[in-house]
Parts: sequence; C-alpha cells; structure tokens
Amino acid sequence: MLQHEQTPKCALLQHLFLYSTWPLMCVPEGRVYVNFKQHSSMADSMMSKAATMEIPINSNGDSRNLAEDDSLEQDLQQVMVSGPNLNETSIVSGGYGGTTEGIIPTSSIKGSNMHHASNNSSMSAEEATKGIAVEKFDIMKKWGLNTYKCTKQMISERFGRGSRTVDLELEAQIEVLRETKRKYESVLHLARALTNHFYSMVQTQHALGDTFADLSQKSPELRDEFGYNAETQKLLCKNGETLLGAINFFVSSINTLVNKTMEDTLMTIKMYENARLEFDAYRADLEELNMGPRDAVTMARIEAAQQQYQIHKDKYERLRNDVTIKLKFLEENKVKVMHKQLLLFHNAISAYFAGNQQQLEQTLKQFNIKLKPPGADKPSWLEEQ
Repeated sequence: MLQHEQTPKCALLQHLFLYSTWPLMCVPEGRVYVNFKQHSSMADSMMSKAATMEIPINSNGDSRNLAEDDSLEQDLQQVMVSGPNLNETSIVSGGYGGTTEGIIPTSSIKGSNMHHASNNSSMSAEEATKGIAVEKFDIMKKWGLNTYKCTKQMISERFGRGSRTVDLELEAQIEVLRETKRKYESVLHLARALTNHFYSMVQTQHALGDTFADLSQKSPELRDEFGYNAETQKLLCKNGETLLGAINFFVSSINTLVNKTMEDTLMTIKMYENARLEFDAYRADLEELNMGPRDAVTMARIEAAQQQYQIHKDKYERLRNDVTIKLKFLEENKVKVMHKQLLLFHNAISAYFAGNQQQLEQTLKQFNIKLKPPGADKPSWLEEQ
C-alpha cells in the first residue's frame, strides 16, 4: 500500500494560501476591506499550475522531478517579494458595498492623530496666553484709574480746592515721631564720630606705649621714666578698648532703634497716608456723582463708586488702627531701650575718665557686653586670599 506523505510542494502551496488570505482574517467585519487584486493573478496561476501537476511518489516519499520543484519555488518567491506591503495597502472605505479605494499609508494615519493632538495643545496654550494677557490688562487698567484719581486728589489738595480727611491726634503723634527720629539720627551720627576719634586715640596710645617701652630698653639712664610712661599708656589703651566696647554697643542699639524699629513704623505710616489719599479720592468721586443727574447709567456708576468707597474706607480705618498700635509700642520700646543705653554710656564714660578700671569692667558685665579679642575684626588669611 502506498503511503501518502506531504511533499515540499504541498507545504509551499499551503504557505502561499495562508500568505494571500491572512489580511482578510485580521480585518473587523463591516469596517475596512483589504483588496489584493494586484497580486491575485499570479497566485491563481500558481494554484492552477499546482493542481494540474502530477507528483509521482516513490516508496520513500521523495520527489522525482526536482526541476519542477525549483520552478515552483521561484514562482513562490516572486509572489512573496511582490506581495502586499503592511505599510501600504489597498483599503476600501465606506462600510459594506463601498466603491472608493486607494492607497493609504499607515504612517499617515498616525501623523494625522499627532497633528490633531498638537493642534489641541497649541490651542490650549494660546487660550492660556490670552487669559494671562487679559488679566494683566485688567490689572493695568485698574492701576491707571486708581493713579489718575489719586493724582487728581493730590493736586486738588495742593491748590486748596479739595478736602482731606484729618485725624488731628494721630497726625500730631506722627509729627512727633518724625522729629524724634531726626534727633536720634543726630545722636547716632555724633556717637559714631566719637567712636572713630576715640579709636584713633587708643591706637595712638598703643603706639606711644610701644615706643616708650622700646626707649626704656635703649636708654639705661631713662629706663625707669620711660617704663612708667609705657605702663601708663598700656593701661590707658586697655581701658580705652573696654570703653570702645561699651560705646560700640551703645551705637549698635541706637542704630537698631532708629533704622529698624522707627523705620518700620514710618513705613506703616506711609501706607496709611496712601490709603488716606485713595479714600479721599474715591470719596470725592462719589460726592461728584451724587451731585449729578439720577438716570439709569448714573445710578449704576454711583453704586459702583459706593462699593469702591467702602473698600477704601475699610482699608484706611484698618491702617489707621495699625499706626496707632505701632506708635504706642514704639514709644514703650524707645523708653526701655534708651534708659538702658544711656545708663551704660554714663557709667562707662565716668569710670574711664575717673581711672576706675574695676568699675569700667563691672559696667560691661552688668550689661552683658563681651569684648572682642584683639585682631578679631581683621579678616583671616583665607578670606584675604
């Protein structure tokens, strides 16, 4: 009995059939049809040729006609080379019975999706930019309108045509603070000048003491006299450095009081004065509108002006309360600080010029003042580099 075995020709024909029909099995039904008409003629000729071909089989299942096998393999390779390209297929669109067909590269589909995404992102970025521009325009518009009203009010006050809100008690306290600050700035300037001059004197005493000590070694006949003067100058130099520590502490405390504490209160006062000017400007605007006709448009403007007037009135009253509180705390702090600093300055100066070194050192301990060691103000070698 003859045993039928699958020959290489049959295997090649099966591969050819699967290769020519696999796109039809991968397409969803009713969506897209893939057309391979341009390759069907070659495949049909191959199939007919294979169907009419006699394939003699021997008992070992080997093919006797190797030339026919070679020709069939060459035809199959030609079909494989000229077969459908996955990146370029013939697509019939439009559902069932569609007649429109054409070559649509798959890369163009991805490109269109990316194009739509880029368009959406660019549109959202453009909308965000427009929103920011509109917001900035509104801010500039409000700022320009507010500046115009305040400038108009300021000019009216300068020429005596407009009225201004005045708190007599608070204005008097503010004027006292400004006068006090000017006087304290003068004290600070003089104290710094005293520090510089006294520092120069201490340096001169230090150099004079070194010179006396050197001369006492080189002048045997005047050794004792030069030695006494050298010791005196060194003692004065030491006491002078102690007094300089006290004066520097006094200057530092006055500087903090004038340029930080008082300056902070004056900044709040400046904000209060700006709020007062804005309040008077919107108040004058509201009074002017109330004196005009009462039609529909004017009533809407009066209502808007009333809202702005109330807003600036609340701001003005809030800042006025802040200024009142800060002035009270500043006065208490000033009295406490100046009491301590003036006592320090008096005790240190008195002890120094009385030659009471012990009392001078006790004064520094009383106020917790620590002297810097000699050369502490000089930069280190690494900082100089």
